[in-house]
Amino acid sequence: MTITGDNKDKSTLDLFEHQAQKATAGSRPLADRMRPARLDQFIGQTQAVGESSLIRSAIENDRIFSMILWGPPGCGKTTLARIIAQQTQCHFSHFSAVLSGVKDIRNVIEAAKQQRNLHRNRTVLFVDEIHRFNKAQQDAFLHHVESGLITLVGATTENPSFEVIPALLSRCQVVVLSPMSEIDMKILLKRALIDRTNGLGQLQLTYSDKALDHIIAISDGDARSALNALEISAIYASSKTIPTDNAIDNTNDSPNNKTDDKTNDTTTDEVPLEMVENALQRKALIYDKSGDAHFNLISAFHKSLRGSDPDAAIYWLGRMLSSGEDPMYIARRMVRFASEDVGNADPSALSIAMAAMEAFRFLGSPEGDLSLAQAAVYLSTAPKSNSIYTAYGQTIKTIKQTGALPVPMHIRNAPTRLMKDIGYGKGYKYAHNYKDGFVPQDHLPEKLQNKIFYTPTSRGYEKIVKDRLDKWRALKNRSSEKDTNQE
Repeated sequence: MTITGDNKDKSTLDLFEHQAQKATAGSRPLADRMRPARLDQFIGQTQAVGESSLIRSAIENDRIFSMILWGPPGCGKTTLARIIAQQTQCHFSHFSAVLSGVKDIRNVIEAAKQQRNLHRNRTVLFVDEIHRFNKAQQDAFLHHVESGLITLVGATTENPSFEVIPALLSRCQVVVLSPMSEIDMKILLKRALIDRTNGLGQLQLTYSDKALDHIIAISDGDARSALNALEISAIYASSKTIPTDNAIDNTNDSPNNKTDDKTNDTTTDEVPLEMVENALQRKALIYDKSGDAHFNLISAFHKSLRGSDPDAAIYWLGRMLSSGEDPMYIARRMVRFASEDVGNADPSALSIAMAAMEAFRFLGSPEGDLSLAQAAVYLSTAPKSNSIYTAYGQTIKTIKQTGALPVPMHIRNAPTRLMKDIGYGKGYKYAHNYKDGFVPQDHLPEKLQNKIFYTPTSRGYEKIVKDRLDKWRALKNRSSEKDTNQE
């Protein structure tokens, strides 16, 4: 068949593009080369894509629905989107929210219309980092997702509840992806070491368990980071001669003891932890490879703070810092502790913890270590209350049980005349117009009226809060009883 005009040019371009891709395939990062093309090659995320899961069923039956893939970096969001492209009959379009604008969105929509009208194809639009789109850009998708012109697959590391507009979010299924587990990460790394086509199999390297565990530990559940670290360390290791216990002693000049130099340089011994540390310029934490010591030390630290034992708290802090633990990890745990275990018994605790974290970020180690120690002592000697932690847990449980209950009419916002006419804000009592700035009034949905989530303790500042709340709640109860009697 003779190809003429634009078709010929396109065919020639495709040929050159194919040859260029083939020539540069080996230079692509290992993480990209090892990206699976089919669902049966996908490692991890069994809850989201395992047997009988919604996504697996949708892919296998070619019935893709609009979804938001929410998870940390390197957990498989982009890979999953590409698998959808490979294993379904849809037209697939990849779109980066970082590099694209509304004009590009319009072009995608026009292309989707052509695919539908000319080829009867559905379009799956993958939007990477969808949280980078502003409201106007997300609005541009809305109608076309609703009409079914495009099936949207968005990927984000941020909570979609805050970053995706409600109208678009309501038309998508949120799929939560988790960081890669240590077991899955090790399977992935070992697969890359033996894969001779896309992986590092040509180098014929074997890694010790400690070396692999180190890569997994510093990658923190990020598969892309782990594969990049493996590639860097493999290139470094392949340029070195790895010591071997079975090396042949060639100091004797006897011809019978001589071996080929090429054989000498090749080794099948394991790449040790020390070589990986040298390659990545990061020392392994002084923890056992199972990670038990890591969790045991942070547990001991947290429980010493909770147990009001400053001596133990500062000891376990020192142990973790001496072991090479990330100081910012410890600081984040103290910020969490300030709300979870101190709460309103000492409202200053949260400020102290945040200030310590910022001080360490400003000073670094070892100067900043003292700021962490100061916060640890303060938190351990502060009055304790888990009332905030308990109240929030009960609140979330209630929300899951009762769903999205309507906002009472009297506390709804009424910025327009229409809203006022239909009762928004009617009957609302402005607290500042009443004695002590308080007026008995219901603010919870009708189904949850008189429900109590927060029960303060009698410790520290929370005792003042408790006395105040007891007074207000008594006034509210008397008001409710009065209203009932009048009825």
